[in-house]
Amino acid sequence: MPTNVLIAFYSRNGSTEALANAVADGARAEGAELRLRRAREFVGPETMAKAQGWAENAARMNRAYEAPTEADAEWADAIVFGTPTRFGAVTAELKAYIDSLGGLWFQGKLVGKVGSVFTSTSTTHGGNESTLISLYNPMAHLGLIIVPLGYADPVLFRAGTPYGASSVSGQNNNPPSADDLEVARFQGRRVAQVAGALKAARVTETKG
Repeated sequence: MPTNVLIAFYSRNGSTEALANAVADGARAEGAELRLRRAREFVGPETMAKAQGWAENAARMNRAYEAPTEADAEWADAIVFGTPTRFGAVTAELKAYIDSLGGLWFQGKLVGKVGSVFTSTSTTHGGNESTLISLYNPMAHLGLIIVPLGYADPVLFRAGTPYGASSVSGQNNNPPSADDLEVARFQGRRVAQVAGALKAARVTETKG
């Protein structure tokens, strides 16, 4: 029985998108079924026009990825959230999706699923770790089993954080480095492995 992994992310310039796809590659390597979903903007075109490339990038990514839904979260055995940093915390776009899961939270339908997070910033020390840790709070409220990375793979000594994959794009919107992407792939593998083990245990318990 395959493990279902939802990667719900927001990306403006493509850095978080690249990490999301690397997480997906890692999870697929473990045989997981994937849904990649991009959270949508809720500001108008006037606001988007103030940031160069925002509208164009959003249009491209919205063609490539559906918006995340409650049904996606219910389907998933693991939910991986990805977000750029906004003033050291999660973007409003991704937070709006998390906030929309209140119905599933009330029914307890997310309890026991795996949760993990990744992020990107434009500046060094720009809030990578604070953003990741801030997402641990809603994951705990949803009842997710939080899966951090620790230093369980040698690549974590070169990139990423023990809390989740990360990258720094700089002012030129540099893409994630090879090590950044390797951390993200490791995160996908780790999430799929843990979620798969938990799913197998539940199936065994049900049959028993």
